[in-house]
Amino acid sequence: MKRFLIIAAFFAVAYLWGNQSEDGSAPAEVANSSSRITAAVFDRGNSGSLVQGSGVVIRVLSDDNDGSRHQRFIVQLQTGQTLLIAHNIDLAPRIASLRKGDTVSFNGEYEWNDKGGVIHWTHHDPQGRHVPGWIKHNGQTYQ
Repeated sequence: MKRFLIIAAFFAVAYLWGNQSEDGSAPAEVANSSSRITAAVFDRGNSGSLVQGSGVVIRVLSDDNDGSRHQRFIVQLQTGQTLLIAHNIDLAPRIASLRKGDTVSFNGEYEWNDKGGVIHWTHHDPQGRHVPGWIKHNGQTYQ
């Protein structure tokens, strides 16, 4: 079952990657449907699902420097759901110009919590065990 989910996630990412607009962002209908998917994953309390979406940064938090360093910020989806993005800055570049009010697109692994959830694995996996994730901000991809 896990192998099937990984393969399905790979094809979903490949489909979405192939259907990006010229500026590299997902088309509006894809972003809207991915927000609904993220909300559905939250409602079911699922963890470990690959999700893609976009949202507005509502808070930039301090870095988590315990273990692998992570840049942290909270985004709000069109559905109103909030997500903590934990972007590993030991494996991917920091988003230096990130500010409250900015829009970001993301692709990563969802972990459930009662506050909306956490998105991590927003970067390449040096060991090749995870589908590569990313964050897009102001036309630049961080992975």
